[in-house]
Amino acid sequence: MIEMRQTRIVWLGILLAVPAYGQGQSQTVAPSQVYGQVQTPTTTADANATQAPLVLTLQDALTRAKTNDPQFRAALTELGLAHQDTVQSRAQLLPNVNYNMQFLYTQGNGAPTRTTPPTPPTPPAGRYIGNNGVHEYIAQGNVHQALSPGMLADYRRVEAAEALSRAKAEIATRGLVVTVVQAYYGYVVAERKYATAQKATSEADHFLGISQKLQNGGEVARSDVIKAQIQDQQQQRELQDALLAMNKSRLDLAVLLFPNFDQNFSVVDDLRLPDPLPPFVEVQTAATKNNPEVRVALASLRQTDQEVKVAWAAMMPSVGLDYFYGIDANQFAVRDRNGFRNLGYSATATLQLPIWNWGAGYSKVKQADLHRQQAHVELSFAQRRLLADLRSFYDETETSRAQLESLGQTAELASDSLRLTTLRYQAGEATVLEVVDAQNTLTLARNAYDDGQVRFQVALANLQTLTGSF
Repeated sequence: MIEMRQTRIVWLGILLAVPAYGQGQSQTVAPSQVYGQVQTPTTTADANATQAPLVLTLQDALTRAKTNDPQFRAALTELGLAHQDTVQSRAQLLPNVNYNMQFLYTQGNGAPTRTTPPTPPTPPAGRYIGNNGVHEYIAQGNVHQALSPGMLADYRRVEAAEALSRAKAEIATRGLVVTVVQAYYGYVVAERKYATAQKATSEADHFLGISQKLQNGGEVARSDVIKAQIQDQQQQRELQDALLAMNKSRLDLAVLLFPNFDQNFSVVDDLRLPDPLPPFVEVQTAATKNNPEVRVALASLRQTDQEVKVAWAAMMPSVGLDYFYGIDANQFAVRDRNGFRNLGYSATATLQLPIWNWGAGYSKVKQADLHRQQAHVELSFAQRRLLADLRSFYDETETSRAQLESLGQTAELASDSLRLTTLRYQAGEATVLEVVDAQNTLTLARNAYDDGQVRFQVALANLQTLTGSF
């Protein structure tokens, strides 16, 4: 019994000797830098640990997103369908060739076959006057050509529809770039913020240790240690939130890039101070030439113009031409039993004149004209919207770039402020509140600089949706 009590006392002493959570001991894992990124075991828990992570650049992310994004693929599918419509419409303008084989059997009328020389034998006639005998064999090639004013107008309408789909595909491409930029750099900044939270937690732990030493030496009051403990616990919670945000942004990026939801990847942190923007005049010129929204409006207008022509052409005469060559005889042979050739040709020409359709043709013309009027309005609006968005996006990009230098300087000043304030506190010249304020200011300044980097990249991507790359 005495030995058991002594054992319990020893274990109780060991438990009491272990420091409590947040009491001057760091609970974080130091980040390792791979290609400028923070790598943590938690973020790759579902990945295959036996394989090296795939390192992705922004261009790699764009390439993968173009393969896996359903909305972008839908736009490409619509473009492919529109191109096939153009091929089919062009084929209607050209002659087409068919080969037809047919056998017609008709019940005979019972008339005997005449065989008295020199009269040749006469086969019995069929009971249906529409057929040319009891047995009739048809094997013919047919060249068919339809001629109508509406065919050419319809082909031009389909061409305009393909141009419209191509412009929409370009809009989808540029919109996908914005989406990828947001997700990619959102993850990069989430990693930076996690690293910032780790540093802030380490600094809070360090300051807690300083305050505890000063309290033990009788240089500060117990309230300073309590304030340092509160700050340390707050930083621990913010570290957990930063880790959660980083994991969420990683999942969002994985959904966008990988069809099998692979999370074993890392990204390249290429955020830096960007180059100055080109002058607004150059940007405006590029937007005038390369804006897909205006191209969509123009293609829609051309399509509606052709729809009006198609509606008018439907009330015009049309011609059909057919040429037949082959066999249409009572024997399936090149020559019949009397030695005459069964091979031959025939040709037909058909003229169709629309006379009366109860006003349906004029109604279609009115419908097409209403579509054309709406297309004019949409084109005018697209041109005005382009001018407004161009100025707005350019100002946003220019402002965000100008603020990056200031945000970087603020982060450097906040770092120096924390270092100097901590030294002053150790010398008894600053209060604990000043140190805590300096710590919070540094964290906010670092995060603001990282947010400014993302803001510029997204603003630049939005600007290039109007102008293309520059």
